[in-house]
Amino acid sequence: MNILELSEQEIGRRESLETLRQMGINPYPADEFPVNAWSDDIREQFIDLPTEKDEEGNDIPGKATAENSRNVTIAGRMMGQRIMGKAAFAELQDSKGRVQVYVQRDEICPDENKDLYNIVFKKLLDIGDFIGVKGYVFRTKTGEISVHAKEIVLLSKSLKPLPIVKYKDGIAYDKFDDPELRYRQRYVDLVVNDGVKDTFLKRATIVRTMRNILDGSGYTEVDTPILQNIAGGASARPFTTHFNALNQDMYMRIATELYLKRLIVGGFEGVYEMGKNFRNEGMDKTHNPEFTCMELYVSYKDLNWGMTFTENMLEQICIAVNGKPEVEIDGKTISFKAPFRRLPILDAIKEKTGYDLYHMTEDEIRQTAMKLGIEVDETMGKGKLIDEIFGETCEGDFIQPTFITDYPVEMSPLTKMHRSKPGLTERFELMVNGKELANAYSELNDPIDQEERFIEQMRLADKGDDEAMIIDQDFLRALQYGMPPTFGIGIGIDRLVMLLTGKFAIGEVMLFPQMKPEKKAPRSSVAEWTSLGVPEEWVPLFNKAGYYLVSDIKEVKAQKLQQDVCGVNKKYKLNYDNPKVEEFAAWIEKAAEKTLPKE
Repeated sequence: MNILELSEQEIGRRESLETLRQMGINPYPADEFPVNAWSDDIREQFIDLPTEKDEEGNDIPGKATAENSRNVTIAGRMMGQRIMGKAAFAELQDSKGRVQVYVQRDEICPDENKDLYNIVFKKLLDIGDFIGVKGYVFRTKTGEISVHAKEIVLLSKSLKPLPIVKYKDGIAYDKFDDPELRYRQRYVDLVVNDGVKDTFLKRATIVRTMRNILDGSGYTEVDTPILQNIAGGASARPFTTHFNALNQDMYMRIATELYLKRLIVGGFEGVYEMGKNFRNEGMDKTHNPEFTCMELYVSYKDLNWGMTFTENMLEQICIAVNGKPEVEIDGKTISFKAPFRRLPILDAIKEKTGYDLYHMTEDEIRQTAMKLGIEVDETMGKGKLIDEIFGETCEGDFIQPTFITDYPVEMSPLTKMHRSKPGLTERFELMVNGKELANAYSELNDPIDQEERFIEQMRLADKGDDEAMIIDQDFLRALQYGMPPTFGIGIGIDRLVMLLTGKFAIGEVMLFPQMKPEKKAPRSSVAEWTSLGVPEEWVPLFNKAGYYLVSDIKEVKAQKLQQDVCGVNKKYKLNYDNPKVEEFAAWIEKAAEKTLPKE
């Protein structure tokens, strides 16, 4: 990397790196550094020494030493440093939190050579460096539990400075809080922002608890293909790619459903998968094109069993994460205490809008949608129209967990017909805090009915619905061998984590959400600069001086341009021969000619 592309601090850190190497210190050692303690357990397990009596009989705290105190080996980032002559305090951050380290010159440098303290610790270590510390635990005069260092070793030198978030009276200053920067540089976000890591630890707890419940119920975790010949199992637009070895187009899966049901056909009692799905659709605060979903299929079960199983599972997960079945979100208390409310979708629409859609035709529903101010078009079938009406008028009102049931058949091409309500299906969506959290069916296992519904989906595709399902002939063949009555459910893990951690943006619960390409300031190419006559090696100096485009110099006085650019040469000791002011004037003139407006 060209030195001129670095900041002053980055240059300083690289100089420190070189000095360390010259001193015979490897800034990136390969040796294991066995850690036996962490910041949280140092505080939790600390026991004060018994008090002693002074000459006057007063109680005084026992003096901690390496012999009478807990000896520890810790490691982490140095996040703060206070030098006080022959002693200093450092703040060390490990995976569990932060702990203070007391460093005394003569303790870590017991012989005559004090370079480790005077040069390495005081001058060559920077905020963000990883260090290892061996010492003993004690309480300072101010009452802070700390580690008295007996030995310090550099484990990894940090070359880029961390943003420093400062706290005073509980208020954070110089916060690293721009969402785009935080998501793009999650590794920095995790280091400097309190609470970020906790969110992802809770996510791990959610996934682990769900997996334990499913495993404990006797269901088998499986893996199904991510690259698929047909993007089936949901209504969504897929990502496409080309498989060179087979010379055919493939799709990133939009759901795991059809493969999991093939396994039910094959004789598994219950199967589930926690994995990534991909949908080539928009991004917003609740949608990411790559997301995590859990899908479960259990034979010989129906929708009613599924609602009971789901609400009990979610209650257990909420307790595991928050210690209680409730969670606070934006001033609202959402209770996951079973049982949840059950409400048919058409009843929900009637309750909210006053319109009864039960016996309306497609055209009547379209007219109703238009009366409600909902944008519709001729490509929308009956199911999509109802879905739009529900989404626009009802969905956001369901704050407490609610099972929305009895969806029209047009909305549910993979679902069994309702046992008692013609035209409806045995399906529910679980709504929480105004968003869908889960989608579940009594799975359609009639192969003839399934084929007819696939054909209807293809008619919708012909009308222009790019989310309609494609016929999966192999899945139909599997159904023809016979699939037992089956309950199936999909739960969005990312949305579940948002709910249980009180986050409002999906990027807050995904370690690395999808991002737009990073914006870079426009720069003229080296060829454009050299076309003016500027030597190639001088182009970085122009950039460092703040001249990124050829057009940036066209109105600059030659003397100023020379001063700015040659100043970079001097400052960074590059030892280039400075061009004369006449050369700068010639470059300016050519830049002006190149950027003249066209007549």
